[in-house]
Amino acid sequence: MQIFTEDYHENKTINNTFIYTDSLKQIIDNEPTITQYTSRLEYFSLASSENLTKGSVIIGIDPEGENKVTELKKWVSEGNYLNKDDDGLLVAIDLANYLNVGVGDSIVLYGQGFHGVMAAGIYPVRGILKFPSPELNKQFIYMPLKSCQRLFSADNRLTSIVLMIEDNYQLSRAMRHMKGKIKSPFMVRSWEELQPELVQMIDGDKAGGLFMKTLLYIIITFGILGTILMMVSERKRELGVMIAIGMQRFTLSKILLAETFFIGLIGAVSGLIVSFPLVYYYHLNPYPLTGDAAKTMIDMGIEPFMYFSIQPDIFYVQAFVVLIITMAIAIYPVIKSFTLKLTTALRG
Repeated sequence: MQIFTEDYHENKTINNTFIYTDSLKQIIDNEPTITQYTSRLEYFSLASSENLTKGSVIIGIDPEGENKVTELKKWVSEGNYLNKDDDGLLVAIDLANYLNVGVGDSIVLYGQGFHGVMAAGIYPVRGILKFPSPELNKQFIYMPLKSCQRLFSADNRLTSIVLMIEDNYQLSRAMRHMKGKIKSPFMVRSWEELQPELVQMIDGDKAGGLFMKTLLYIIITFGILGTILMMVSERKRELGVMIAIGMQRFTLSKILLAETFFIGLIGAVSGLIVSFPLVYYYHLNPYPLTGDAAKTMIDMGIEPFMYFSIQPDIFYVQAFVVLIITMAIAIYPVIKSFTLKLTTALRG
């Protein structure tokens, strides 16, 4: 989630920044779902090196807080990460290549600051960032928050506060709490509200996943059905003998129903036992994609990795669905126990 002013939401200029007050800090600290948060000052400036100049996005950050929220440090491919009192820059790799600068070189930043004040400064490059997204690599420059505030003459001012929660499943509850506490002129927005295009892409991916899940359920249904059909067919004589020596058909149907239920239960539990360690391993070690699949994801600005979730409902819902399918199929042996012809079964 991000907190910013209503004016900044309408017009992202440095004049619509705000000062981080104690009352706002108290609201954030009192929200139990928030695990980390960090402050930012974002604006635009010209970045120059010798005769080369390019428009860039300047982001002032608290290095430690930003790394806790976005793990920015892991994208440093050359040089070192920033520290709180540094006066250097982290430059995205394509922008660095365009400006023909590397670690140890200097970049001139020139633009307009708070209330039209001229913003200009020369800063050393401390590190080169290499993001998975080509768009991020073309324009981003990170610098310590204090240095950024001095550059734009915006002392103690911020464009946004970025909030992190434990997992996305808590987002709705956290948004309800924060929107009830954050009042005008401030506002809070979730990543879903700030990036609707990404939400549409995720929804499309979910629709494809639902289709594949339905196809797998159909395959599972026929697999279980085949097993139950064979179980009843191969035991036809056995069932006939049991009825012939006096077992009531209702009791026989209960036995067959219990057998079918335990077949489904053993299968579901076995699936959970086998799948969870494998999924948990890939949850800790995301599977890297290569080739065209990786290129497609990079072009969309997404890391080329296949991530695995260990959210509990993903497991128990599938096990429950398999049990439901099994119990639906169990209707067949129950019906068969009542319609089985004794003479035919004994000759089988």
